[in-house]
Amino acid sequence: MGIFSWIIFGIIAGAIARFIKPGPQKMGIFITMILGIAGAVVGGWVSTMLGFGTVTGFNIGSFAIAVIGALIVLFIWGVVNRRLPPE
Repeated sequence: MGIFSWIIFGIIAGAIARFIKPGPQKMGIFITMILGIAGAVVGGWVSTMLGFGTVTGFNIGSFAIAVIGALIVLFIWGVVNRRLPPE
Protein backbone atom coordinates (compact mmCIF):
# COMPACT_ATOMS: atom_id res chain seq x y z
CA MET A 1 0.00 0.00 0.00
CA GLY A 2 1.19 3.51 -0.77
CA ILE A 3 1.45 6.37 1.68
CA PHE A 4 -1.86 7.87 0.56
CA SER A 5 -3.58 4.52 1.12
CA TRP A 6 -2.11 4.29 4.64
CA ILE A 7 -3.35 7.79 5.43
CA ILE A 8 -6.91 7.00 4.31
CA PHE A 9 -6.76 3.60 6.05
CA GLY A 10 -5.50 5.31 9.23
CA ILE A 11 -8.22 7.95 9.22
CA ILE A 12 -10.95 5.33 8.84
CA ALA A 13 -9.49 2.90 11.42
CA GLY A 14 -8.81 5.70 13.92
CA ALA A 15 -12.31 7.17 13.51
CA ILE A 16 -13.94 3.77 14.03
CA ALA A 17 -11.77 3.14 17.11
CA ARG A 18 -12.81 6.51 18.55
CA PHE A 19 -16.44 5.67 17.77
CA ILE A 20 -16.16 2.29 19.55
CA LYS A 21 -14.44 3.83 22.59
CA PRO A 22 -16.06 7.24 23.06
CA GLY A 23 -14.75 9.60 25.65
CA PRO A 24 -13.32 13.03 26.25
CA GLN A 25 -10.30 12.59 23.98
CA LYS A 26 -9.28 15.98 22.66
CA MET A 27 -7.71 15.09 19.34
CA GLY A 28 -8.24 16.32 15.83
CA ILE A 29 -8.15 14.60 12.47
CA PHE A 30 -4.34 14.53 12.36
CA ILE A 31 -4.02 12.72 15.70
CA THR A 32 -6.87 10.41 14.66
CA MET A 33 -4.93 9.59 11.50
CA ILE A 34 -1.73 8.92 13.47
CA LEU A 35 -3.77 6.81 15.91
CA GLY A 36 -5.13 4.69 13.06
CA ILE A 37 -1.75 4.24 11.37
CA ALA A 38 -0.11 3.38 14.70
CA GLY A 39 -3.03 1.03 15.37
CA ALA A 40 -2.43 -0.74 12.08
CA VAL A 41 1.24 -1.17 13.00
CA VAL A 42 0.49 -2.31 16.57
CA GLY A 43 -2.37 -4.56 15.44
CA GLY A 44 -0.24 -6.06 12.69
CA TRP A 45 2.61 -6.71 15.09
CA VAL A 46 0.36 -8.28 17.77
CA SER A 47 -1.55 -10.42 15.27
CA THR A 48 1.70 -11.60 13.67
CA MET A 49 3.11 -12.52 17.08
CA LEU A 50 -0.08 -14.44 17.89
CA GLY A 51 -0.14 -16.12 14.47
CA PHE A 52 -3.38 -14.53 13.17
CA GLY A 53 -1.95 -12.72 10.15
CA THR A 54 -0.76 -9.29 9.08
CA VAL A 55 -2.12 -6.06 7.64
CA THR A 56 -1.79 -6.68 3.90
CA GLY A 57 -4.05 -4.11 2.24
CA PHE A 58 -7.64 -2.96 2.02
CA ASN A 59 -9.50 -6.06 3.15
CA ILE A 60 -11.76 -6.95 6.08
CA GLY A 61 -9.13 -8.88 8.03
CA SER A 62 -6.54 -6.12 7.81
CA PHE A 63 -9.16 -3.54 8.67
CA ALA A 64 -10.26 -5.46 11.79
CA ILE A 65 -6.64 -5.84 12.87
CA ALA A 66 -6.03 -2.10 12.37
CA VAL A 67 -9.14 -1.12 14.36
CA ILE A 68 -8.22 -3.46 17.23
CA GLY A 69 -4.70 -2.04 17.19
CA ALA A 70 -6.09 1.50 17.17
CA LEU A 71 -8.23 0.61 20.21
CA ILE A 72 -5.08 -0.60 21.98
CA VAL A 73 -3.27 2.64 21.10
CA LEU A 74 -6.30 4.71 22.17
CA PHE A 75 -6.38 2.89 25.52
CA ILE A 76 -2.67 3.58 26.06
CA TRP A 77 -3.22 7.23 25.02
CA GLY A 78 -5.95 7.55 27.66
CA VAL A 79 -3.79 6.02 30.39
CA VAL A 80 -0.86 8.31 29.59
CA ASN A 81 -3.07 11.41 29.45
CA ARG A 82 -4.65 10.64 32.83
CA ARG A 83 -1.23 10.56 34.48
CA LEU A 84 -0.03 13.85 32.99
CA PRO A 85 -0.64 16.93 35.14
CA PRO A 86 -3.37 19.27 33.84
CA GLU A 87 -2.24 22.41 32.07
